[in-house]
Amino acid sequence: MGVTVGFDLDMTLIDPRPGMAAAMDALGAEAGLPFDGARFAANLGPPLDDALRGFDAPEERIPWLIDRFRATYPEVVVPVTIALPGAAEALHAVREAGGRAIVVTGKYAPNARLHLDALNLAADEVIGELWSTAKAEALLKHQAKVYVGDHVGDIRGARAAGAIAVSVATGPCTRAELVAEGADVVFDSLAEFPEWFAARFTGRAA
Repeated sequence: MGVTVGFDLDMTLIDPRPGMAAAMDALGAEAGLPFDGARFAANLGPPLDDALRGFDAPEERIPWLIDRFRATYPEVVVPVTIALPGAAEALHAVREAGGRAIVVTGKYAPNARLHLDALNLAADEVIGELWSTAKAEALLKHQAKVYVGDHVGDIRGARAAGAIAVSVATGPCTRAELVAEGADVVFDSLAEFPEWFAARFTGRAA
């Protein structure tokens, strides 16, 4: 039986920032609220409702705002999102070794799947709407030994699940912040992951 590895999505496997900024700006214009798409896109990670509260959205409007954001997402965000360097190769390295690659993300799962399909990124399962230590729920359920992410919240999720915390410095958190949070290893990009994974779990170089 191979190793199960969990991967975060935004800024770990994919870069959705231009679409996320556009979607948030459009939502603000529609709702008549002063949302800042650029700031939102530069700080991806926390749940959408937390981001909306950070923009002082009225609490009673948040369910509608989330529904509208998710409804426009496939047309606004998915087409302009790109895969980050090494994403496909990292997923392939796990599956080629007989393991399972699962995506555990704070994003709405149906939209997460659209990204994977659009970019031909092969994952065995997608679990959405989990953030920080709550990600441990899915990691423990699937017996993941490793969790890969770009945010300090991802490290907390890995730690809560007793998994190896692998970080990539491709998101809003600096290498220093990731190290300080307790990442077991920090890569500049996922391009470094296959060699590490092969050495750590298959006993050979990639």
